[in-house]
Amino acid sequence: MLPQIGKVDRATFDSLILPRLGKVDKTVLVGPQHGVDAAVIELPDGNVMVIAEDPTFGLPVLMPHFGWCIVHICASDVAVLGVKPRYLTICLMLPPGSEDNVLEHIWKEIHQECQKLDITIVGGHTGIYPGIAYPLNGGCTVIGVGSKEQLTPASNAKVGDRVIITKGPAIEAAGILAFQAEAALEKKLGRDTVAKAKDYFLQMSVVKDAITAGPYAHAMHDATEGGLLNGVYEIAAASGTGVTLFEDRIITPEEIEAVCQHFDIDPLISISEGTLVITAPPQKTPGLLKDLKQNSINAWDIGEITPKDRVFIRRNGKKEELKPVMVDPFWAAYFSTLEG
Repeated sequence: MLPQIGKVDRATFDSLILPRLGKVDKTVLVGPQHGVDAAVIELPDGNVMVIAEDPTFGLPVLMPHFGWCIVHICASDVAVLGVKPRYLTICLMLPPGSEDNVLEHIWKEIHQECQKLDITIVGGHTGIYPGIAYPLNGGCTVIGVGSKEQLTPASNAKVGDRVIITKGPAIEAAGILAFQAEAALEKKLGRDTVAKAKDYFLQMSVVKDAITAGPYAHAMHDATEGGLLNGVYEIAAASGTGVTLFEDRIITPEEIEAVCQHFDIDPLISISEGTLVITAPPQKTPGLLKDLKQNSINAWDIGEITPKDRVFIRRNGKKEELKPVMVDPFWAAYFSTLEG
C-alpha cells in the first residue's frame, strides 16, 4: 500500500520502480536508489556529471521564501555528492488566478539565490494549471560537474568512519512549524523561543555544509523525510554497513526541542532538510569539525560506521535496532495546524 503522503517507501521503490529503469547504460555510475540523493554519469573527458531532481510542495508557509526553498533544496542534493551545483532547470506551475507579483517574487528569489550559489538557470517551463491550490515546483533539476575523486555518495561509507552531523535534528520541522503555528507557540513558549525556531527556516540547506565537508568525507546525505535517524540508516543501508549511534552525543537546540514537544513529535525522526550526515575517516574528523566551525556551522561526532549491526544507544544505555522510519511525524503535526 502506498503511503498517504510523502515519498514512497523502500519496499515500493524496490519492487515497482527499481526493476523498470529503461535502457541500461554503462555511463551511469550511480543510478536510482532509495535514500541516494542524486545520479552520477561518467562524461567522455573523464569527469562526472551529478544530477538531482526534486519537487517542492507548495505549503502556504513556504510562500514568502518559495524561490529560496526551491534552489537550496534541489542544489543540496547535488552538493551532498561532493560536487558544486552549476546548472538549474525548473518546472514552475501556478494556480489559475495567480497575480503577476506572485510569479515576480518567486522568480526574483530563484534568480538571487542562484547568483549567490554560482548556479546558472538554463531552461525549464512556467505555466498556469488547474488542480493546484498553491504555486508548485513540479520538478527542479540541478546539475554539477566534477571529478570522480570528489564524489561522496551515501553508498560510500567505510567501516571505521566517524558519523558527523551538522546543525542538529528537525531543522525543517521546527522552522516550518514555528512559522505555521507562530501565534499558538508564542502563547506557550514565548516570543524569543519562537523567533529562534523561525530562524531555522532559512537553514534548510546543506550546500555550504557539503561544500565545506566534501574534501574530508567518504559519504554525505541530507536528513530529509524520516529525519536524522532515517538519514543515518539510509547511509548504512546504501553502503551495506552497520552503524552505532549514541543519543547522548546528539545535541538538539532548545528551541527545536520546545517546538517538537509542543506537537508531541520526536525530533530525531522528523524531517530535517538542513542537517547534513557525514561519514569521514577518524584521522580527518578533527580537521572536518574545525573547518565546519570556522564556517559557522555547528557539528557533532555522534557515532561510528561498523561492519554489520545497526544500533542506536539511548541515553540510559539501552540498545535499540536502528530501523528505517516508516512515517515522518512532521506531516500530521503540520496538517493539524490547518484544521479549522
